[in-house]
Amino acid sequence: MLTTREGISKDEAYIIASLPLSSLLAKASMLRDSIKGKLITYSRKVFIPVTNLCRDYCSYCTYREEPNSSNLIMLKPEHVIAVAEEGKRLGCTEALFMSGERPEQRYKEARAWLKSLGFSSTVEYVAYLCSLVLKRVNILPHTNIGNLTYDEAKMLKECNASIGLMLENASDRLCLKGMPHEHAPSKNPRVRIRSIEDAGKARVAFTTGLLIGIGESMQEVIDSLFVIKELNDKYKHIQEVIIQNFNPKDDTPMAMHAKPSREYMLRVVALARLIMPNMNIQVPPNLNHNFHEFLYAGINDWGGISPLTIDYVNPEAPWPSIDYVKHVTEKNGFTLRARLPVYPEYINEEFLDGNVMDVINSLRDEHGLVKGY
Repeated sequence: MLTTREGISKDEAYIIASLPLSSLLAKASMLRDSIKGKLITYSRKVFIPVTNLCRDYCSYCTYREEPNSSNLIMLKPEHVIAVAEEGKRLGCTEALFMSGERPEQRYKEARAWLKSLGFSSTVEYVAYLCSLVLKRVNILPHTNIGNLTYDEAKMLKECNASIGLMLENASDRLCLKGMPHEHAPSKNPRVRIRSIEDAGKARVAFTTGLLIGIGESMQEVIDSLFVIKELNDKYKHIQEVIIQNFNPKDDTPMAMHAKPSREYMLRVVALARLIMPNMNIQVPPNLNHNFHEFLYAGINDWGGISPLTIDYVNPEAPWPSIDYVKHVTEKNGFTLRARLPVYPEYINEEFLDGNVMDVINSLRDEHGLVKGY
């Protein structure tokens, strides 16, 4: 088996997926050490849930709501600015903008709300909010609001440091009747792959990843990792791959579905490192009790952690404190540093608009990480 910067082949991945766990982890950890060293990063962020409305129905989601709930249809600009300013005061450099997938396509209430402010789509409104936060607060937007066209990715690039969209899985099987994406047309793998590819054409620093434990097979996991690898080989724009474990939630069709096992998650993370040796690979610490174990599976990033806002997608899983994450990371022989929502290797004029670069330059040190953190 090759453990070089080119990574293993798909056939090799199928074979080594069943190696003894200790052997697989040792190979992945050694490869990470040789390429990424002992530096582990995270991003200090505020989470801004622009709207909980969504055109999709995923079997595991509690984020979406109906418009007859007591909540606002969408956050108003003054609320967004206030949250971003408080996050800035606490040392945050990332504003994560989230929303459901194109709610205006399903709900007349969303269309009316947007029209009242002069917008025709959620994407347009989010781009406006990102511009406000960038200019007024000097905090860097990272947007994850579903599939985007090429033109939408270009529009968001003008006011975002990075954009995200989870592939989740490349298997069409998960969209079949009774499966988690049956009623979620935006989760169709072909739609997601096209959106990731359009972001590559738009030269956007991009975050994607897999959702693990929703009924996929290990072969489908490996196939999905190679879809990401092939997209990045072509466009060189994927800065980060998240391996996120499914967390069952009450009052959803998958409430009784088991979480992925510790061993399964560790195997997937190790395979991701061996398939994409140079990639920044992340596991969310709030979704894993013994998150230190993933340091020995090849990760080099903990993702966004907020000192202010909850994880609105997984509200049952509070963030560990940044001090605790630092303690755990350093106890295991690694160094923890805060990064911006765009990784150092993507801080250049190809991937960033000039207005975004100005803010980045005011926040970064000589290594492209956050000054003082």
